[in-house]
Amino acid sequence: MAASLWFGSSWPAQARSIAKGAVRTVGHGLAPLHLARGRLSYLLPFPRRFTGAYPSYDAAMAAARRRTLAGYDHDEIATVAFGKMCEVAPWDYPVLFWIRNLLPSIDGLVDAGGHMGTKYRAFRSLLPLGVSFQWVVYDLPAIVRAGQSLAEKEGLAHLKFVDRIEDAGRMPLFLGSGLMQYLDMPLSRLLQQMPSLPQHLILNKVALRKGDNIVTLERIGRSYVPYHMRNEADFIADITRLGYKQIDRWTIPSLSHTIDTHPEMGRSESAGFYFQLG
Repeated sequence: MAASLWFGSSWPAQARSIAKGAVRTVGHGLAPLHLARGRLSYLLPFPRRFTGAYPSYDAAMAAARRRTLAGYDHDEIATVAFGKMCEVAPWDYPVLFWIRNLLPSIDGLVDAGGHMGTKYRAFRSLLPLGVSFQWVVYDLPAIVRAGQSLAEKEGLAHLKFVDRIEDAGRMPLFLGSGLMQYLDMPLSRLLQQMPSLPQHLILNKVALRKGDNIVTLERIGRSYVPYHMRNEADFIADITRLGYKQIDRWTIPSLSHTIDTHPEMGRSESAGFYFQLG
């Protein structure tokens, strides 16, 4: 898969190249119109949510570094959309269902990619969490700093933060809601860094596709963040090889996305999963 077009040349030369390529694709018939439209979107003066298509996280990050900010690990974007993320969304209800069913048998969870404790804030009034229940958020250092500071101000003593997954301790439940799009490694590798494999995995808002893995760049605030759209079969195989069994799967049609500059690659599918070890 070729890397994206949008970096590495001056703007006039880049504009001419994109325009010529679009004209050539139109000349080959109607089918390439989607491709031409996507490439021409590079020239429009409007912000795009998703830009470019890359074969790996590293390639996408290298492209993003040519922008103002790259990645999520920045203090200034930690609070972007924080209030919205603390609300309960329709796609949260399968997660709430499974956590509620597991609560009698678990004493804590690691909320991987849990931002500043957004799901804790969204869910705590809907779940009978005991006083000894441990909710540990694992995220990037800038997000952890912001999360710890806010939790201290709000007096949320049961909400803890770590920026190394091994520091979360032995947890029976691994929650990854919106994690997989931004994770720079296979999930199996992250799980194997923990002191022991969690008995339960709840993964939500996983961006999937039937073809090859694609990494695009999502604009979040002023930063461009690598965003994975993973091959579903490979994603599931990576988890089940550790001994997990898929118990449940749900779809989230409203979180299906098209890459603005590469519409010919089709829409992603967003899904959630519950896996159990053994």
